[in-house]
Amino acid sequence: MSAIIDYGSKPPVAAFHPPQTGHLSNYRRVYAGSESRVEKPADEAQALAAYLAAYDQVGAAHVVVKARDNETTFGLKVSNEDVAAFCKAQGPRFIGFAGVDPHKGVAAVRELEFAVRELGLRGLNLQCFELKLAINDKRMYPLYSKCVELDIPVNIHCGINFSTQSQMDYGRPLYLDEVMLHFPELRVCASPPGWPWIEELVGVAWRHPNVHIGIVAVRPKLLALDDSGYRPLLSYGSRMLQDRILTGTAYPMQPVAQAYQEFAELPLPDGVRRKWMHDNAARFLGLT
Repeated sequence: MSAIIDYGSKPPVAAFHPPQTGHLSNYRRVYAGSESRVEKPADEAQALAAYLAAYDQVGAAHVVVKARDNETTFGLKVSNEDVAAFCKAQGPRFIGFAGVDPHKGVAAVRELEFAVRELGLRGLNLQCFELKLAINDKRMYPLYSKCVELDIPVNIHCGINFSTQSQMDYGRPLYLDEVMLHFPELRVCASPPGWPWIEELVGVAWRHPNVHIGIVAVRPKLLALDDSGYRPLLSYGSRMLQDRILTGTAYPMQPVAQAYQEFAELPLPDGVRRKWMHDNAARFLGLT
């Protein structure tokens, strides 16, 4: 298997798994079957060793890990400092994204700048449904502007969420269209990839050349099923959007090796597959 970049992964260490407030409990029900396929050693050192070995096995060039700050809404935070420390400890394979809370106003903007300039993080992660803000909420705009200034990409949760304490509508792709009209230079990855509004997201990406689609938190084999709703990603992603698809596992939602085996089995031309697995993410992350 060629070198890959996993655009979304959560290491099995305590800093990435803060005590839950209950707002994500329905996720465990929805993803129970998929998560049951992941081996989870009880000992953190063993779990980390197995996690790192899995990326050695698939030939991962880079793995993106993300901070989150949803303190205002749900009291949950994966700190920028912890993400930066993990990336430093594990070496250049790991690339960290910052997480800041737009509800904190100018303090969030300053925190993002510090995370990039001082901690070495390489992007911004916004989980809109956890923030209880739509993608085009104007409280996000100072952060979008700062991302353009710092020349860093932003990951925006797009599509359905399974929290019964937040609205599904916050992740509607149509809202991203308005953001791109105001910030055409903003490099965005919509991840997960927009279900049940897949075709709407494809339309937004087709309109805006800086919009990318992250196939993360989705079993890759679903893209080849006509009745899954994901088929347009395979169709458009192998043609006019072939330079805008990124892939990831959302570990521990699914095993690393099995996820990338399913990506490898998708009916894609080899040149397009290489773009999906590595080249598009490398360019999006500023690695080329």
